[in-house]
Amino acid sequence: MTKNNKIEVVAFYLPQYYPTKENNDWYGPGFTEWTNVGKAKPLFRGHYQPKVPADLGYYDLRVPEVRELQANLAKEAGISAFCYYHYWFGNGREMLEYPLKEVVRLKSPDFPFCICWANHSWYRKTWDSTANMLNKVPLMEQLYPGDEDIVHHFYSLLGCFKDERYYKFDGKLVFVIYHIDEMPDAKAFIEKWQELASKEGLPPFAFYGYADDVARTSHFSFSYCDKVIVSCKYNIDALGNSRMMRKTTAFAKGWFSRLLKTPLNKWDYAKIRKKLLDERFKEEFVVPVLYPNWDNTPRRDNGALILYNSTPEQFKYHCEDVFDMIRNKNNKMVFLKSWNEWGEGNYMEPCQKYGHGYITALKEALSEFLN
Repeated sequence: MTKNNKIEVVAFYLPQYYPTKENNDWYGPGFTEWTNVGKAKPLFRGHYQPKVPADLGYYDLRVPEVRELQANLAKEAGISAFCYYHYWFGNGREMLEYPLKEVVRLKSPDFPFCICWANHSWYRKTWDSTANMLNKVPLMEQLYPGDEDIVHHFYSLLGCFKDERYYKFDGKLVFVIYHIDEMPDAKAFIEKWQELASKEGLPPFAFYGYADDVARTSHFSFSYCDKVIVSCKYNIDALGNSRMMRKTTAFAKGWFSRLLKTPLNKWDYAKIRKKLLDERFKEEFVVPVLYPNWDNTPRRDNGALILYNSTPEQFKYHCEDVFDMIRNKNNKMVFLKSWNEWGEGNYMEPCQKYGHGYITALKEALSEFLN
């Protein structure tokens, strides 16, 4: 691999912005991510809620012009590719697949993309802030039916993999698995897809496992990956070193916040942004995660994790911190979480308060790194 100074920024992309039959049945007619975003209320003095989109408005991803405008904004920011969340629950069951299928069918926009398999069950609390956090009955259960489904899954995406816009790093097709450590046999899945890629005349895959907590990275399944994407968000609001302890304390804080009807998990972004860093970011095997902001009040109400004062200026400092850590690496890639997760207050798209601020911040940080 040839060392260069260009940083590749890949942005996670949420396709939950158009009505589906399932969401209509579960949450009411016309439900999309905007339903939660629009009804959010400020929980304390100075709390920026609701977050209101600017240039693109409350868009519908069935509209091709919206996807074109998103790509233009991403190019302006210096983003290398969108990484679409992909929902395959097993036995051919998909959700929210329409936008990506249209991108492939229409061959537009002219912007690279890759895929993140968001392999987790959906519960009512996944999207509904009023739902009981203890309700563990899934609306859609993530299943792993076996070899036949692994093959079916691959061929359902073959058109994406053959698209000349599909994002490659070091000549390999980038495919992210969000919860690789929850798969019953990740090794078999990876080996089968590599075999099928060769059979179809495709380049090999680069499988990236996603660790939503640094404590997860010790799981053996990550050894099957080309890279591991490491998020440090749990460093903010969780205690302990084990994954179970950190997850339990984070859940408890959220539960007590809802019980007491006051957010206990609110943090000044400027004071905690160093917690979003980890020394492992310097390792070639590791890909860091950038966080422009976070406030999932629309999905969790008082149980939300809220990073207030997460301004474009502070985000630029965060980018500079991360870029400095990867300065001497060959693997100068970062994932940005996210392009458009408005329900988590985790977005780059223009909003009424900051305009193009986050886009400009990333663009400037990338430009200054090269100089």
